[in-house]
Amino acid sequence: MSYHQVGSPAPPTSANPPTPMKRVALASFIGTAIEYYDFYIYGTAAALVFPHVFFPNQGPTIATLASFATFAVAFVSRPLGAAFFGHFGDRIGRKRTLVATLLIMGLSTIAVGLVPSAAAIGAAAPIMLLALRLLQGFAVGGEWAGSALLSAEYAPAGKRGKYGMFTQLGVGFGLVLTNIIFLSVNSTIGEKSATFMTWGWRLPFLFSAVLVVIALYVRLNIAETPVFAEEKARNATPRAPLRELFREQPRQIILATGVMFAVYTFSFMGGTYLMGYANSQLGHPRNLILGVGILGGLAMMAMTAISAVQSDTLGRRRIILFGFALALPWSFVVIPLLDTGSPALFAVGIAGTYAILGVFYGPLASFIPEIFATRYRYTGAGLAFNLAGIVGGAVPPLISAALLAAYGSWAIGLMMAILVVASLLSTYLLPETLGSSLEQTEAL
Repeated sequence: MSYHQVGSPAPPTSANPPTPMKRVALASFIGTAIEYYDFYIYGTAAALVFPHVFFPNQGPTIATLASFATFAVAFVSRPLGAAFFGHFGDRIGRKRTLVATLLIMGLSTIAVGLVPSAAAIGAAAPIMLLALRLLQGFAVGGEWAGSALLSAEYAPAGKRGKYGMFTQLGVGFGLVLTNIIFLSVNSTIGEKSATFMTWGWRLPFLFSAVLVVIALYVRLNIAETPVFAEEKARNATPRAPLRELFREQPRQIILATGVMFAVYTFSFMGGTYLMGYANSQLGHPRNLILGVGILGGLAMMAMTAISAVQSDTLGRRRIILFGFALALPWSFVVIPLLDTGSPALFAVGIAGTYAILGVFYGPLASFIPEIFATRYRYTGAGLAFNLAGIVGGAVPPLISAALLAAYGSWAIGLMMAILVVASLLSTYLLPETLGSSLEQTEAL
């Protein structure tokens, strides 16, 4: 097979006018920020609100477990969404697919804010919640890959890390925005008030409607990526991207999935389980937990920006490996820090978790797309990102309570460390992609 070099976006044509990189960066950032705001507010509510609203007749442990189970089911539908949206992203284009994921995610989130409580409609309430959570997962399954490709396929080869940063910053900003909105509602209405538990918690979900309109406007005003437009012009788009992916690059999809295990573990243990742990086990007030969540998101964004930009000079793989090397000992440190009961050390534990996450997360929006060929890049990046969520994102929060009860907090650290080691080895077995053209990746 022959390849031609693509060091920068294809030249503009009248059919595919170029979109300025600033607008591409904004579209990647704002769309991902809102999709992950939608995703994170569910996680925050699952930790702090849903056990009381949707599982009121269960004991605290069972109610929390049931709430986290509704959170976890989204990780099952995420790979399905990745395959579905990846198919259309690789066949009809990145832009139109990203508009679809945004609309589905936004409408599902707004609907969560409208679901009646279990006290009002009984068992139908958690069932509706579960169905909407599955839709959220389905939509977000197609979001990250499309947003990362938007940046990667527009950016010059020497600046893919820099522009891929905006997709990654969107995730961190979604976390910050989630905690700001919840903190505002919590502070004005009162965390223990009946008003908060009745309707106050719904406001962050309904606020998503405003954000979706903004993101939709931005995404509708960008052109298709030059790399995909060139592929389309050559009639090279595949009939079955998923089949080609597993036939041509099975090793890459397995290893890229492994790379993402630790990403999910640090992200959702930090943002969901440890937040719930701080409230139910340590007795920290909600305002403190949400304030620390903001600090964690800012720490993640700062380290994400630094590592993404530096990956254009030092290499994607090297920085990611460095981040995992930091994550390994931290896995055993974070819960003992929290167990001191000190609010200050609680803040250090959560902010440190997110800062380390930012180190290895920053380069991934360029590293993962650069692994896969253009013909099935959306499908490959999306599946790798979302298959890992089942092992790294859904399972750890679910089993952590059982590990804590049976063996103590050290067992949670060991679980996190095992997943970090799996990610470290997977990254080590993949090649460095810095400097490669997007067509050369077919030969990796």
